[in-house]
Amino acid sequence: MSIAEYAPLAEVVRSGFVESVHFGSAVALSAGGEVAVARGPVDAPVLPRSSAKPFQALACLLAGAHLHGPALAIAAGSHTGEDFHVRLVAEMLGAAGLGFADLRCPPDWPEDETARRALVKAGLGPSRERMNCSGKHAAMLAAAVAAGAPTATYLDPGHFVQERVRSVVEELSGEKTAHVAIDGCGAPLFGISLTGLARAVRAMVVSAPGTPPRAVADAMRAHPEYVGGTGHVNTRLMRALPGAVVKGGAEGVLVVALASGHAAAVKAIDGGPRATTAIALDALRAAGADVSAAAEFATVPVLGGGVPVGEIHAVF
Repeated sequence: MSIAEYAPLAEVVRSGFVESVHFGSAVALSAGGEVAVARGPVDAPVLPRSSAKPFQALACLLAGAHLHGPALAIAAGSHTGEDFHVRLVAEMLGAAGLGFADLRCPPDWPEDETARRALVKAGLGPSRERMNCSGKHAAMLAAAVAAGAPTATYLDPGHFVQERVRSVVEELSGEKTAHVAIDGCGAPLFGISLTGLARAVRAMVVSAPGTPPRAVADAMRAHPEYVGGTGHVNTRLMRALPGAVVKGGAEGVLVVALASGHAAAVKAIDGGPRATTAIALDALRAAGADVSAAAEFATVPVLGGGVPVGEIHAVF
């Protein structure tokens, strides 16, 4: 894909001067699920990164993992490694007869600064359970146990759980996998188009109450603190827009689906996330969605000397 095919999505303005521009792709679906707004190559494959976690959580649920409430939310989330997140991961693993040693995600520091400082003060270092994907990995292990599948190889692309993930992704998106990669946490990642990503998350939100896809969406909406954490932009946006499902991913990916049926997906080709929320909201607004309750997220302050001297805003 040539860089020339991507569209300008956001400007960084400092003291009235356009200092930088974020290019990429963005798509928004109408309340009925039709493509209403498209910028850039929205039908080209992308790696959804952690924006795929709701699908992975759904696959674990369908595979037999006993997940509900906060446990289902953290399975679909990228937590910030706070103590309450780690306690829940421990409970999920314990219920499956497993422990932190069974996790295959890499050790990491918590994203939450307070939690990180507490670990440093206690003389502790990075750990698997503090890694933002440990909730997803605990769910995958629980699914493997429930299905009678091996736990040591749960990250292999051919493992029962990962094959179930691929099936869910393809069914919800209406697309065949374009590329198989390995995510930063070690789990398989199934590439689909940006349009397919928006379609897939929307399908979960508008599913009938009581169905497994709706259960994942409802858990995320009811427990946004387990989707992200204290101060996390995904958590804050879900609280600002009741009924919304919001899930970001690495390398500038973000998906937002509203209770109205509107949905948006964004890929910043530079891999930076700082403008993706503003872009998604502007795309949703252009598609006819009411996102006025999230006005505080429509721009990102640009600071000079610690005070605002400009902003980052979408350019739809």
